[in-house]
Amino acid sequence: MTRRVAAVDCGTNSIRLLVADVGEDGLLTDVVRRMEVVRLGQGIDRTGVIAPEAMERTLTAAAGYAATCRELGAQRVRFVATSASRDARNADDFVAGVREAFGDLDVAPEVVAGEVEARLSFTGATGDLRRLGVPGPYLVVDLGGGSTELVRGTDDVEAGRSVDIGCVRMTERHLAGDPPSAEQAEAARHDVRAALDLAEEAVDLRGLAAVVGLAGSITTVTAHALGLGGYDRDAIHLAEVPLATHRASCAELLSMPREQRAALPYMHPGRVDVIGAGALVWDEVLGRVADRSPGVRVVTSEHDILDGIALSVADA
Repeated sequence: MTRRVAAVDCGTNSIRLLVADVGEDGLLTDVVRRMEVVRLGQGIDRTGVIAPEAMERTLTAAAGYAATCRELGAQRVRFVATSASRDARNADDFVAGVREAFGDLDVAPEVVAGEVEARLSFTGATGDLRRLGVPGPYLVVDLGGGSTELVRGTDDVEAGRSVDIGCVRMTERHLAGDPPSAEQAEAARHDVRAALDLAEEAVDLRGLAAVVGLAGSITTVTAHALGLGGYDRDAIHLAEVPLATHRASCAELLSMPREQRAALPYMHPGRVDVIGAGALVWDEVLGRVADRSPGVRVVTSEHDILDGIALSVADA
């Protein structure tokens, strides 16, 4: 029997919706996927609160997603909020606003811990890899706006750690230049390396077979590496690109001025000002992984925490 479920992933930079049908085999069939860049985490690293205009943008998008869930007849809905909502002192106001937006659908938004976020990302990202016979162990890297999750496992999660090195956070903290200066980039790299040291206390990066990159920064780097003429989910999903090519693409995106980044045919307008930081974080992760696991494969997945959320609803 097919069930129709909906998942909402509200991060620091974007809010996304997946409405999907779940078959008896447990596989998802997309009905609709949507993404809006709302920058919920605007200024939160500095102020510790969600800005009023960011709150309004995000709740407006949430109301639109609620309407879509009603129109498409979603039987169950799960709304997960991640880094920005964990960090904000006024997170309760955001939760109340989401509850009001979904109203009759009885959606209680969950501000989840980094460990829960990591497990959902791993579940969503690795299903297709296992079905295709790509061997583990995998390191799933979910590079968001406020944080990055690193999760190791094969059939299930073995270890994970969430660290505060997202693309919005690093941009606001360090990368003010257009393009960023060498000094700004080095300050950001210092933070990222310290965070990766912390991650390695929990997650062993040795002996990995594949590193699996998720979320908009990494999919955009992959689109650049592939030289796409526009953003193409099908071309990006499960694309295996040499590690050196990924790192070269990271360097190019970090060094581009804003106008040049904006003109790239696969660049989402809401990602233009933060892609340099996302590329920097991804480059540092790849460098660390290559040092610990020489010869590791690099695969990009368009299936991520959103798919993991949908599958968790189906299993509940």
